Amino acid sequence: MSEQTRKVVLVTRRTRLEDLIARHHTLAQAKFYIEHLGADFSDYLAEHDAYARSLELTLGKLEAWGRYQIVDRSYLPNFIFAADDIVVALGQDGLVANSMKYLDGQPLIGLNPEPTRWDGVLLPFEPGALGTVLADVVHGRRPMKSVTMAEARLSDGQVMRAVNDLFIGPRTHASALYEIEIGGRREFQSSSGIIVSTGLGSTAWLKSVVSGSLGVAHAVQQRSEGFQYQAQAWDCPELTFAVREPFPSRTSKAELVFGHVGAQEPLKLHSRMPENGVIFSDGMEADYLRFTAGMEATVSVAARRGCLVI
Repeated sequence: MSEQTRKVVLVTRRTRLEDLIARHHTLAQAKFYIEHLGADFSDYLAEHDAYARSLELTLGKLEAWGRYQIVDRSYLPNFIFAADDIVVALGQDGLVANSMKYLDGQPLIGLNPEPTRWDGVLLPFEPGALGTVLADVVHGRRPMKSVTMAEARLSDGQVMRAVNDLFIGPRTHASALYEIEIGGRREFQSSSGIIVSTGLGSTAWLKSVVSGSLGVAHAVQQRSEGFQYQAQAWDCPELTFAVREPFPSRTSKAELVFGHVGAQEPLKLHSRMPENGVIFSDGMEADYLRFTAGMEATVSVAARRGCLVI
């Protein structure tokens, strides 16, 4: 396929400044709000200007390339990608993750809009290199990294995928009530929710849950020795689940609180929450599935895999 016929989809995001203006209606009101909190408003301006410059440079490369389309990340849940699209995400690591979970094998290029601000584990390129990277992708000269994704499938047919992790639990600080089942074991639980992590996400939320749990256990036992948490590879063929703050009682247990989910051994959850039960992925709380009493969720390794250009 020639460069002229292969379309590029550029995924963008609003800056913190744009979010503030949308919330407070004017730049002056946004500035007053931030400075009233004692924060540095100039940092918001600097970040916005840097992103604008990177976006302008990126668009210049795409104009020279040929066919392209721009989509804001808020429209990703309803956007339909073509099978031969090349996807470019200009933003932080989270934007790459939140773009990847809506793809089905399309190559994804992460662009770092401000390398001095963002480490960019998933952002190996800067906007100026985009033209060269696109040509390499089209001609098969650029390596790709396979990324395992998680999938939650509800009993009503709804599906949600995750690049980093899934959260299953309450929208509020109330307890999550559910039945958990894996590998022939089953128990009723009351907790603050469950995290199911991919290999890519094992350096994020899951690490904090495991580290906190081990730290509390060591403190209770008055032991001071350290512990080493080992993250998994991005293409690891299994997921890891951890139950947050399980509460044992007459009707709930706290034994089935950590384990691994393979392609042939899914994690099953039966909701007992009359309201406020949800499933969301990769920290996007606004994009959630209702998970209330009577619903069943099957969590497993997704058949789809992410394809990150490196």
